Parts: sequence; C-alpha cells; structure tokens
Amino acid sequence: MWIWYAMLKCVSAVILGLGMLSVSMVSAQEKVRPQSFKVLGSFANLSPFLKYEQPFWSKTLTEKSGGAIKSDIRPHTELGLKGFEILRLLNLGVFDFGHVVIGYVASDNPAFEGLDLAALTQDFQSQRAISEAYKQVLEPLLEKKHGVKLLGLNPYPSQMFFCRSEIKSLADLKGKKVRVYSATLGDFVEGVGGISVTIPFPEVVPALEKGTIDCGIGGGSTAFAGKWYEVAKSIYGMRVGYGMGMILANLRTWNNLDQGTKNLILTEMKAYEDRMWRGIALEDQEGLDCNVGKACTLGKPGNMTYQAPSAEDLKQRGEILKNFVVKRWAQRCGKECTQEWGKTIGRQLDIAVP
Repeated sequence: MWIWYAMLKCVSAVILGLGMLSVSMVSAQEKVRPQSFKVLGSFANLSPFLKYEQPFWSKTLTEKSGGAIKSDIRPHTELGLKGFEILRLLNLGVFDFGHVVIGYVASDNPAFEGLDLAALTQDFQSQRAISEAYKQVLEPLLEKKHGVKLLGLNPYPSQMFFCRSEIKSLADLKGKKVRVYSATLGDFVEGVGGISVTIPFPEVVPALEKGTIDCGIGGGSTAFAGKWYEVAKSIYGMRVGYGMGMILANLRTWNNLDQGTKNLILTEMKAYEDRMWRGIALEDQEGLDCNVGKACTLGKPGNMTYQAPSAEDLKQRGEILKNFVVKRWAQRCGKECTQEWGKTIGRQLDIAVP
C-alpha cells in the first residue's frame, strides 16, 4: 500500500512542478510585449549570417519570447550596401538592430579599431579575452557618440593573406598590392613594404582576377565561400586580425523596450556570443582545409598552397605591430583614446602605447 502512496506523491510532485514551470513561462512571456524589429545582417553568403545571425533573430528570439518577438533580418549585401554605412543607418533608426564589422566602420571612430589592431593576437582565446576587456571602453563610446547600444562582440575567421603568387614570408609581400578593409590592416601591409588597397568583400574576386590587387586579406571559410581559391594560388598564414563584429541596437529603440524584452535579448545574446566564438574557432581550421584541398564539408575543395609564418616572421610581426600598427593608430585615435586602450588591452598584452 505504501508503494502506491509513494508513487502517487511522486506523480503529484511532477504535475505540480510542471504546473509551476508553465506558470513561470507564461509569466516570463507576459513581460515581453508583442513587437517587430528590423535587423540589418552582415554578408548573405557567409556562415556568420547563415549559421548565427539569421537563426538568432528569426527563430531563437521568437521561440524564447513565446512568439511575442518577430524580426525581419536582411543581410546588407542584399540591400546594395557596402558595409561602411551601417553604423550611421543604425544611428538614424533605419534599422532597430544591426551586425557590423568593426573594420568597415573604423573611419567613424578610430577607437573601434583598438579591438582588432592588425596582428595584435594570434589565437581566438587571447582575442576573446581582450574583447571582454574592451567592452567597457566601447559601451559608453557607442552610446554617447553614436546613439547605439553594444549588445555583443563576435569574431570572423582569422584574417590571412590570399595571393595570386607564392608567398612564403613577410618579405615576399614587399611591393605587393594587398586588399584591406581597414586602416589598421593598411598600416600592417605598409609596414612590410606592401601597398594597401581598400576593397569591400564582394569585389575581391574580380580584383584578384584582373590583377588589380596581388593579395587579399580575408578569413579561411569566408574566402572559401567567396571562391577566392579560383583566382588565388597561395595562403600565407600570418594572422592579422579577426574581422571583429559588433551587434548593436539603435539607442532609442533599446530605451523604449520593456524590461522583460531587454532581459531576454541580453540573456540570449550572451549565449549567442558563446556559440559564435566556439563555432568560428572550429570553422577557422576547416576553412583553411577546404582551400588547400583537404577534407571539406563546406563544398568542393580548392587547390591552394599554405605557408605558416616562420619564427623570424613572427618576431618581425611584433616589430611591425609596435612601430607601425599601434603607433599610427595612436596618432589617429588621440591621447584619451589610447589611454583607455592602455588600461585594458595594452595592460593585458603588455604593450605600451606610444
């Protein structure tokens, strides 16, 4: 008899627990008002948009809000935008939320570049550590000067050199015309004796094909998706950046949201950041493998060669970082800006600001 009594108590407890959970979920959903958002995504054919941005806004937030939040996300490349104008569009309220590559908007404020200075770090773990530290600099800057709220930071695959000819060392880049998309990448290229040429991502393949440029800086999987392997011959594996991205909200939109919606977005954005840092780090190696003809799940592999940087090149990288990259950036950014960088990233990496 006592067995049946014990079983009944267990079943009752389960039913009560499910009921409490149901009430809790309904309560949480009631705090989120029904609303629709316009979201500007990044590059239509690349994995950051396809695997992370689009599912987050189109599925995750809708499901977590119990259907209260609906978002229309469009990649900027499908709207005829280059990427350089995204921050201003968000400031004007043309979009409620947006994903922007820091290098594309660094001309709006050189302080942004501080997070992704060329050749600053050589692994994802170090890059994430400095990203977390630099949030305290970016958050007030974006709100006060640009009218947007920082929700998160994410990497793209590590940025390397994809070239029409064999490149085996930094010395081989001397005199080469190299595609860049930010001033800091241009500083590094010029530091090795190359010529920097600013070109948006969709225009790299025709520029390489025509010989307008000799090399393009890009990530392994993004370059593979863009079919750079059809017009480039070699990869030189010096990491010169991570194409860091910011997830931003128009400040007026954000301030008008109810607290339940804010809490939901911030909670899910933290999970989004964690997913993307892990996923892009794994994708980084596969992108390289696909370009050089190894096992590839992303499509038919290319046939490029890969050259890892030598110990001598890594030493030279440090000298270029100090004498060209950080020095030139400090001149663009000014005293107050570089002091904030020194207290955060500079301190973590033990790099003195000129």
